[in-house]
Amino acid sequence: MLAFTLSVHAGRAIPALDSSPLIIRALTRRRPVIPEALDLDLMDGRRVRVNIRKAQRARRYTLRLLASSDEAVLTLPESGRWAEALAFLERHRGWLSDRLERRPERVPFTHGSIIPLRGLPHLICHRPDLRGTVWISAIGDIPQLCVAGASEHVSRRVCDFLKREARRDLEPAVGLHATRLGVKSTAIRLKDTKSRWGSCTSNGVISFSWRIVMAPPFVLDYLVAHEVSHLREMNHSIHFWRTVKETCPDMALGRAWLKANGSTLHAYGA
Repeated sequence: MLAFTLSVHAGRAIPALDSSPLIIRALTRRRPVIPEALDLDLMDGRRVRVNIRKAQRARRYTLRLLASSDEAVLTLPESGRWAEALAFLERHRGWLSDRLERRPERVPFTHGSIIPLRGLPHLICHRPDLRGTVWISAIGDIPQLCVAGASEHVSRRVCDFLKREARRDLEPAVGLHATRLGVKSTAIRLKDTKSRWGSCTSNGVISFSWRIVMAPPFVLDYLVAHEVSHLREMNHSIHFWRTVKETCPDMALGRAWLKANGSTLHAYGA
């Protein structure tokens, strides 16, 4: 049996009932109201919040675990039925439990935490006795990210530092690949997206997840080549992938790393 608790209901006005038998029968045949979310009890005793949405472009039911939290999203086609959605959720309870079990441990941006920067581990070291923001020190067995100021500002300062470092790497990389392909980007934006690492608009605005700076440099290079290639091919056709390979011959390495390890980057800073 599927065990769940409805938590947030989609609002719908209830009309006044007419005494006509036809209207009463029509009302009783209405589809059940689909909630915005529910709390699902898993087989191991845990409970997970499942957010529910309909998507016009969806062709099937899908379930995914959010990268930034322990919540999931159940997507229904526009014509999807609630009973079918619940049955789909029941069939995938084991999958959801397994994915949560294998999820990497969260690593906050606090003193003593070890986080990657350009693929190398760095130790966060709070230095309240010093002035400044964040800097890298080579003292010790591994590089240190030294953070000055009050302890309540450590997490924000580390996050801001990573964003600055990401822009330092991304801007020249975008310029390099754009020159190779004979295209031009109009703007570079940093985001903390959960389901994609980058995007490109038809007017030349390229967005990246700042977390990519934690990955090895060849991964960032592939991601930039991928998004810049969209300035020539706004699709994922065979011509697009040829364009990516043209400017990034080792694209397969970066693509494979991102597919295998990209989700782990969302565990940092939680």
